[in-house]
Amino acid sequence: MAAAVAGVLLATGCGAGTVRMEPPKTDETTVRTCAALVAALPDTLMGARRADVTPESDVTAAWGDPPIGVRCGVPRPAALTIDAPLQEVDGVPWLPVPADDPTMFVAVGHTAYVELTVPPSHGPAAAALTTLSALVEEHVPPLPEGRL
Repeated sequence: MAAAVAGVLLATGCGAGTVRMEPPKTDETTVRTCAALVAALPDTLMGARRADVTPESDVTAAWGDPPIGVRCGVPRPAALTIDAPLQEVDGVPWLPVPADDPTMFVAVGHTAYVELTVPPSHGPAAAALTTLSALVEEHVPPLPEGRL
């Protein structure tokens, strides 16, 4: 959970609406897949306007203050075990972190893991999960049946 909090921070001194977000280190194939997903993300999410992200990256996006964040191509979550509680949204399995009161969700079952962080002040994450699920389905190929 600390990594998620460290991954999305409102930057100070970088201008209004700039979010500091560390892009994940990943391979070129995943970067291409993730860049297509991030390019398709909406200008507003859960009523929040898209923010500038620093360092600039094709695999991250943010909205609002405190920021809602998306990082594509993150490593496989340690919490993704055989008995992990998954939430399926429009055909995409999401791993809620922490399981009992999630502020981060990771889309699994696709060739790139997509991390969504929704601060509690934005309300329930359902609208963001629905929007992202459609885009994950469209831009990130599924893994073979039974693999997460």
